[in-house]
Amino acid sequence: MENKVIMMGLGYIGLPTAALIAQKGTLVHGVDINPKVVETINRGEIHIVEPELENIVAEAVNKGNLTADTKPVKGDSYLIVVPTPFKDKNEPDISFVEAATKAIIPLLKEGDLYIIESTSPIGTTEKMMNLIYGERPELKDKLYMAYCPERVLPGNVMYELVHNDRVIGGIDDKSTEKAVSFYSKYVKGTLHKTNARTAEMCKLVENSSRDVQIAFANELSLICDKANINVWELIELANKHPRVNILQPGSGVGGHCIAVDPYFIVSDYPMESKIIGTAREINNYKSFWCAEKVQTAKLKFELEHGRKARIALMGLAFKPNIDDLRESPAKYIAQKVLQNANNEEYYIVEPNINEHNVFKLSDYKEAYKNADIVVFLVAHNEFKALQPTNSKVVLDFAGVFKT
Repeated sequence: MENKVIMMGLGYIGLPTAALIAQKGTLVHGVDINPKVVETINRGEIHIVEPELENIVAEAVNKGNLTADTKPVKGDSYLIVVPTPFKDKNEPDISFVEAATKAIIPLLKEGDLYIIESTSPIGTTEKMMNLIYGERPELKDKLYMAYCPERVLPGNVMYELVHNDRVIGGIDDKSTEKAVSFYSKYVKGTLHKTNARTAEMCKLVENSSRDVQIAFANELSLICDKANINVWELIELANKHPRVNILQPGSGVGGHCIAVDPYFIVSDYPMESKIIGTAREINNYKSFWCAEKVQTAKLKFELEHGRKARIALMGLAFKPNIDDLRESPAKYIAQKVLQNANNEEYYIVEPNINEHNVFKLSDYKEAYKNADIVVFLVAHNEFKALQPTNSKVVLDFAGVFKT
């Protein structure tokens, strides 16, 4: 078993992965640039919402298997699990991967294992290999380097990290085998061997495929709105076909994967990725369309009632029952609606977080009770427990009341 694992990044994937590895008895030194995150973890607490995670982190910290710091130390295996956002014009930004890699280059020694888990453009692992060997030429061909993306669902991360299959691609066969040996200690799912470029593309393709499927559902919702058809009923009936499985529409697509990864393909292969690029446009447009529908509803209410509406915007997270607001279409819609505010009273609701640095949050029951217009942006479980009513204008973009 490896003596020490250095986890570069302690966010939504890095911290659960570090906790899992530490739970198995391996020493893990976690690194994050945010001192508050480091302090929180070293107290045995967590800064994100994820079932089971807090208990595992607390146990690992108390046993001394997990520590956090703002700087890396020498180890045996180095995992890069940092954000890979996109720049203007939707170009991928691997500067965090590069910075994390540069931070560990002085610490590397012969026989060490280097793994990128961050979603990355094709060829990133090779670029980092060249960067490392450029600064440490004496280590050329003496390190093991691989790419292994995660495949987890927020809210079920701790289970899926263990039980989901993983795709593992090394820069050469020996690197692939070394990485497989590493993950086999912690993962019960099947470990599929390939090369680094294919593994990188596999991650992008998986999320691009989901984005395309969601775009079809969102496009149907736009058509059905014009055709005066209940899209939820339509999809339910269409899915009775034995070979049809249409997804559910929503207020757009968010999160750090599905809303971002397709751009990594489109940016490098713009002429070839027509469907992928169009799906991104449809899903982005759906959020804009939702904001416009809210604007129309509040103007109609004012004309009919002679007063300003009280409006509840229900949900800010990018998907149900989590606290993650990254690339959230709901958050975008709320911002867009508030930009056009004209003395209406707004209730902003997100039951999975206690406070927000921009929005003043309201209790969901109070918001639902007091609002004239209720806008469901996310299908949180709390919202599904509310009773439908004809006394309010309800814009249900998330299918909360679809049944």
